[in-house]
Amino acid sequence: MGLKLQKGLLHLVLMAIGFVMLMPFLWMLSTSLKFPNEIFTYPPTWIPSKIRWDNYFDAFTAVPFGRYYANSLVVALSVTFIVLISSSLAAYAFSRLKFPGREMLFVIYLATLMIPFPVLLIPNFLIVREFGWYDTYAALILPPAFSAIATFLYRQAFRGIPKELDEAARIDGASSWRIWWNVIMPNAVPVTAALAIFTFLGNWNEFLWPLVVTHSQEMRTIPIGLNSFQGQYSVK
Repeated sequence: MGLKLQKGLLHLVLMAIGFVMLMPFLWMLSTSLKFPNEIFTYPPTWIPSKIRWDNYFDAFTAVPFGRYYANSLVVALSVTFIVLISSSLAAYAFSRLKFPGREMLFVIYLATLMIPFPVLLIPNFLIVREFGWYDTYAALILPPAFSAIATFLYRQAFRGIPKELDEAARIDGASSWRIWWNVIMPNAVPVTAALAIFTFLGNWNEFLWPLVVTHSQEMRTIPIGLNSFQGQYSVK
């Protein structure tokens, strides 16, 4: 009986904490359905006196949010896919293939993590402009599509996979490409999933780089579009 009571109290506490965490989202939803003169009334009201669904229509017609969402989705998915492929291939070479200067090259590659992004911002922008990529998907996708930290994490994961699996596959006639795809990658699903989530979220929320390399409405992503929308309509 005492154990059931403890579990019941624990569930009540967790439900209360969950409700507190949901309150900002519920308030946001409530505010989005109010008339402008009701938003700043005091005391505040949780339930709108009259629901105004036109707020969503006005927002989506004032600026092309659909285009912003599509751009963010294309950029985030493309960068995530390229990062996973390029980083896993590089990590496979650093962990499985033997070639002169492998360890030194890996240290140099890893040392790029110590260079802060603001230092690289202007050189990267000049390269993008020189290639004619300014205000294109190439500028949004290619520069962040190669990750030293992803290569490091993949390399550490690959080193934990027994080399006997590689040797058995090679005896059966598998090439290095086949071993990477059919032996190594299936055993690295956890690190792949983690990197996919973090890479996707990082590029979905990226603000500074898209702000620098785009200027047209058609190429803006969600963070840039929201910032522009707030700047235009926050005082109205």
